[in-house]
Amino acid sequence: MATRQLALDLPHADSRSRDDFLPGLANEAALSLIDSWPDWPARAVVLVGPRGSGKSHLAAIFAETSGARVVPAAALDIAAVPALLADGALVVEDLGGGPIPEAALFHLLNLATEQKVGLLITSTRLPSGLSETVATRDLASRLRVLPVVTLGAPDEELLAAVALKLFADRQVLPDEGLLHYLLPRVERSIAGLRDVVAELDREALARKRPLTRALASELLRGRAERSDEPALPPDRTALNDLTIG
Repeated sequence: MATRQLALDLPHADSRSRDDFLPGLANEAALSLIDSWPDWPARAVVLVGPRGSGKSHLAAIFAETSGARVVPAAALDIAAVPALLADGALVVEDLGGGPIPEAALFHLLNLATEQKVGLLITSTRLPSGLSETVATRDLASRLRVLPVVTLGAPDEELLAAVALKLFADRQVLPDEGLLHYLLPRVERSIAGLRDVVAELDREALARKRPLTRALASELLRGRAERSDEPALPPDRTALNDLTIG
């Protein structure tokens, strides 16, 4: 039986500096928007993309550049709105990821417009869809007209660059064979790739084995057996038909 050791699940902090943001076709429009501050076409913009697509990283870059505070949408409080806008810019993270404090959000949008404050909102859902979930009709109207910039699915080049960074954050230098095997077989998202890299690293430490293609193959087979989805075929999956949203 293979010897295992306890692998401590220590946090691996992702750097959210501008230099560490990896550009690609999927995030080109969003990155351009952040880099163009304060010359925005509108004072309030919503960044929409799936989990792990880079919204929070972009929000952190914006906060660093603009001096904005960062507040979770679910934590908005109507009494705190004036203070939140005092710096001339604000990031509201994960709108729709929890209960929406409608009175506070409506007051925030109105006061931000009145004071010409830069407002960056992140969400996994389009504001037009969120507008259907709120009871306040005026807030629904405001949500429907908010400008949106979307982050699409990452292409092969971006996924490869992200994979290298995720491994590097864990002091791992993967060989080319491992990356060529891994990338076509993981979920086509940065969040999915992050989960697999973390699991690979934990397994390599627990088994006292190098992080190789063979270990990746074992891990992915095990993941496929635990899920309801069929395993991917052994040949390299074609990646040229990806549609960028």
